[in-house]
Amino acid sequence: MNPSPQSGPRVLVAGIGNIFLGDDGFGVETARRLAEREMPGHIEVVDIGVRGVHLAYQLLDGYDTLVLVDATARGGAPGTLYVIEHDLGESASPAAHALDGHRMTPDAVLALLGTLCAGTGAEPPRRVLVVGCEPASVEEGIGLSAPVSDAVPEAVRLIEELLRDGEPPRAQASTAEAST
Repeated sequence: MNPSPQSGPRVLVAGIGNIFLGDDGFGVETARRLAEREMPGHIEVVDIGVRGVHLAYQLLDGYDTLVLVDATARGGAPGTLYVIEHDLGESASPAAHALDGHRMTPDAVLALLGTLCAGTGAEPPRRVLVVGCEPASVEEGIGLSAPVSDAVPEAVRLIEELLRDGEPPRAQASTAEAST
């Protein structure tokens, strides 16, 4: 990624998932492809993988918008893309989630972030969007299934569209469900 000078609200696009669990690597692969593209300086693209605790701490640096990219099982056909607006008011307490640093769901990361913000006085992102893809399989194995692999370029285009003009438009769905 060749960022231009920073202008506009700070945005973090975080690819999350485990590349050793088949389609769970969707977020990581999408972030890798997105990072190869020219992005404005106020947009940062990172491959978080399974480092959910790291993501929570990175968010303390102050971002206006967080876009999580992850495999998201919602019952659709494999490769189906979803845009979900996470309601930060619905975040569960961190006690409701096991804080396993390598298997944290987006909800657990956001709950931990809430605790960290309360302790440090930092502000969480104003908006959290999840760009999810329906997985075909999250069994052990490296590589995405064909329908999920085919969805990666479309996810890159979708994320670019969401971030166009500095302010992501309102998401197409409104729910806090996202799983890894």
